[in-house]
Amino acid sequence: MFDILSAATLLLLIMDPLGNLPIYMSVLKSIDPKRRTKVILRELTIALVILFIFLFSGQALLTFLQVEQETVSIAGGIILFIIALKMIFPKPGGIMNLPEGEEPLIVPLAVPMIAGPSTMAALILLANQQPDKMLHWSLALVLAWSISAFILVMSNPIHKLLTDKGLRAVERLMGMVLIMIAIQMLLNGITAYISHFMVMT
Repeated sequence: MFDILSAATLLLLIMDPLGNLPIYMSVLKSIDPKRRTKVILRELTIALVILFIFLFSGQALLTFLQVEQETVSIAGGIILFIIALKMIFPKPGGIMNLPEGEEPLIVPLAVPMIAGPSTMAALILLANQQPDKMLHWSLALVLAWSISAFILVMSNPIHKLLTDKGLRAVERLMGMVLIMIAIQMLLNGITAYISHFMVMT
């Protein structure tokens, strides 16, 4: 039980649903409020499926594609950096530059907001370190995902509380924070790649 709670806490911190909440609200602000919950649940379900795929076959998939974990981290950092810039300097259509009312699909709500490179890497690490506890890791993933889903589904009442002006202020603030996270993710990926390259040579 302790392993499950410990792993779930780790995954929940990495998923960071509270930090992702302003991004979700920003991306979905042009969507009909009655439709937002369905879109959030759809994206969360897609993210859960992707995370389970990485939990059970992530390392094999990366090996087959000849993609290093460092590459996943660098790619995720670049995507988050671009999204963060659009949050700080918004244009009509929101941070994803979608036509009014058009729903986002997979990016950025499912990937990389929930099924991000850090979460994928954590699942691969758990599975590789203790492959005999896959049931524990599966339960931990479902628990962390469920808590994240509850928080994100509450985005509608939070949006009403903040209003559009408050949402814009939070969006820019979170954009600054997200840029720092994206740069750190890039640096971690580059550092890990250089270290790996030095070991190989």
